[in-house]
Parts: sequence; C-alpha cells; structure tokens
Amino acid sequence: MNQISSSLTDSSFASRAGSCIATAAATKRKSLFCRHGKRRRGAAVVEFAIVCPVFFLLVFGMIEYGRLVMVQQILTNASREGARMGVLDGATTAEVRTAVTNYLASASISGSTVAVSPDPPSTAGYGAPVTVTVTIPFRQVSWLPSPMFVGNYTMRASSVMRRESVQ
Repeated sequence: MNQISSSLTDSSFASRAGSCIATAAATKRKSLFCRHGKRRRGAAVVEFAIVCPVFFLLVFGMIEYGRLVMVQQILTNASREGARMGVLDGATTAEVRTAVTNYLASASISGSTVAVSPDPPSTAGYGAPVTVTVTIPFRQVSWLPSPMFVGNYTMRASSVMRRESVQ
C-alpha cells in the first residue's frame, strides 16, 4: 500500500500525468483529478450532437436501400409468375393479374399495376412473346414514413416468355 501512495505523490508521476495532479485526498481514494475537468463536461454531448444525425442518416439510408432491393426482387419474381401463367394455353389477362397479385400479397405488397402484352395473352401465336410488366411507386412499399432518398422512384419489373401453344 505504501508503494502505491508513494508512487502517486512522486514528482516523476506528476510529470507523466501532464495536466492532472494528485491531491492528498486523491491519494487516499486512488483517483486523479484533472485541472480542466470542468471545461470538458459538455464535450460528449456536443460530439454526440454532431455524430448522431450522420449516423442515423446512414442507418435509415441502409434500411431504405435494402427495402428497395428486396421489393425489386419480389416484383421481378411476380412478373415471372405472371408470364408463366400467360404463356399457357387458354390463359386470360385476369388469371395473369391474379397470379401476380397473389404473389405480391404473400410478400405484403399491394397497389401494383400489372400490364400484359398482348391482351389477352391467348391471342399470341406459337413462340410469340408474352410480356408481363409490374410497376409500383416506392413510396407505397417503403418502411420509412417518408422515404428520403428514392421517394419519387417508380419500381418496374418486366418478364418476357414465349407462348406455349399447339401449332
């Protein structure tokens, strides 16, 4: 114990500590007090105030971009499902839209617009392309209350398959 208290009052320790000094009471509690401690009280609050908006901007940007990529993939898969339905014999536009809507509903996405070309798909000849396009505004599918970065973006996915019919 004597070695600890003697090292705290040693002059070489005071020179190594810089602006911190050891008092008689501090040696008993084994703690140091800085001379300028009162000036640094608000430094953490100021640093947090500077870093916090940037941090939250990055976090919300990652959430928004991640949701955009996820919904784009869901739209692509939904348009593929619609195109698969559209290339079959006797397919109607209503069946294609129902297939797309059901796929999107399973992902909790509603309010999309489905376009089928040709309309109805059964009018396409053997090997002719059937195109299904699904569009939705990103504002409708964003998890954030008001999208910051891509709020006015309209998401679009299109799939083209060749008609399967008997020649």
